[in-house]
Order: sequence, then C-alpha cells, then structure tokens
Amino acid sequence: MTQTHTAIIEVNTHQIQTTQGRVHAQSWSFPGEDALRQTPIVLLHDSLGCIPLWRDFPQKLVLATGHPVIAYERLGFGSSDPYPGTIAADFISQEVRQIIPQVLAAFELDRFIACGHSVGGAMAVQTAAQYPDACKGLITMGAQVFVEKLTLDGIRQAKLDFAKPENLSRLDKYHGDKSRWVVDAWTDIWLSQAFSQWHVRNELAQIRCPKLAIHGDSDPYGSVEHAHVIAAGHGRAEILSGIGHVPYREDEARTLDIIKAFVADIDR
Repeated sequence: MTQTHTAIIEVNTHQIQTTQGRVHAQSWSFPGEDALRQTPIVLLHDSLGCIPLWRDFPQKLVLATGHPVIAYERLGFGSSDPYPGTIAADFISQEVRQIIPQVLAAFELDRFIACGHSVGGAMAVQTAAQYPDACKGLITMGAQVFVEKLTLDGIRQAKLDFAKPENLSRLDKYHGDKSRWVVDAWTDIWLSQAFSQWHVRNELAQIRCPKLAIHGDSDPYGSVEHAHVIAAGHGRAEILSGIGHVPYREDEARTLDIIKAFVADIDR
C-alpha cells in the first residue's frame, strides 16, 4: 500500500490479490481515526471505466459527505490484471458473487454504501441485495437495470465508433493493451442474444436499505425509466434535466448535493 496526500484528503493505493487475479484499488478519507467510524462509500465503475476516469469525484465526495470513499478496478480494466478466461453474459452477477466479497474482505468492511455508475449501478443493486444488513444505502448514476432499445442503439453506435483506431487509442492511457478487450466485453455481451432478457428486478425487490437513483433525461444509454424502477418503494429518483450519461461529471455540483443530502439522511 502506498500513501499520498491531496489537500486534506488522504489517498491510499491498494493491491488486492483475489483468487481470480490482482485488483487495483484506491481509498480517500480524512486523516485520523474518526474517519474510520464513518460508513465507506464503495464506487463501482462503468463499462469503460477505471479509477482515473472518476477524476476528482472521489475526493469531492469525501468533502461533501464526510465519508471515506473506496474504488476498485474490475479485472480487465485499468491497472488490474487482465480478465481470466472469457467474460460471460452473467458477468454482473459473477462480479458480485466472486470479486466484491473479496474486495469487502480486503478492506474489512462490515458496512458500506454502494454507489455505481452505468453497469456499475447494476452491480451496486446486486451488491445491496446480497448484503442486506451491511449495505446501508444504494446510489446509482446513469444505471441500467434492464435491456431496452435505447441502450442497445447507443452501444451499437459506440461499437462503430471504437472500430476506428483513433478512437480506441484514446482508451490506451487508461487500460493499456486491454483497451480492445474492454470495448468488446461491453459491446459484444450487451448486444448478444444471451443478454437480451437480463434485468435486476428480482434483486431490487430484496433490497432493504434506502435507494437513490440519479439519471439524466438526455442519457443516450438508458431512459429515465431505469431510475424509476430502481427507486420504486423506499427510494428516490432524481432526474437531471439536460444531462446525459455521466451526471457526476456533467453536473457535478448538483450530483454531489443530492448525494450529500441522501447520505445525511442515512447518518441520522
């Protein structure tokens, strides 16, 4: 573990050896023992994501909420090891069953708030369902929780775009020689017949913690219906006007304010 400091935020880098390969992670928190008493927010990235693509959102999330933040890169992404074998259509549930338990164990977490972007939101949903006692809150941003035409149309366009070498090469600084795999793992699985009936409605029905679904009404990868499905029952859907697929980047201030208020309610 290596340690650096950014302003008043302590940043730690972690290498987690799982049974499937080495996972790269980082954590952000205020220095001191008091920070350890707060429930960590665990960030789960999107289909092209990695820790650097969160940019300074983790630090700002710590400042806004007072809670530590943890992010890790799935196998095949960023600085984590390549994905072992062939990724399957049930990769979302596999991540939650196989890798997330090892990440939680490495950080010795007995409680956490799950926060996911895009497909990471679906993973956060399944994590909240799998850990009904430990998961104290669920936050999704631009999440997909079922397959719809809008999502598939957006992915088809992305597949065409990344067929151009100059577009694919933009991912190299984040994923190195894994960039082609990252794009294909996303597009090929979502566009496959095996994935066509996927959804997490059953898992949503099992969640007991408070839920917050943030979604842009101009998201090219999913309609606002995803947010309403996630928030049904004991949850809140926050629809951001004029915002696309990345609320935490496109309207960072409002996204942070919404999450801050949500986490403050959990803390009461």
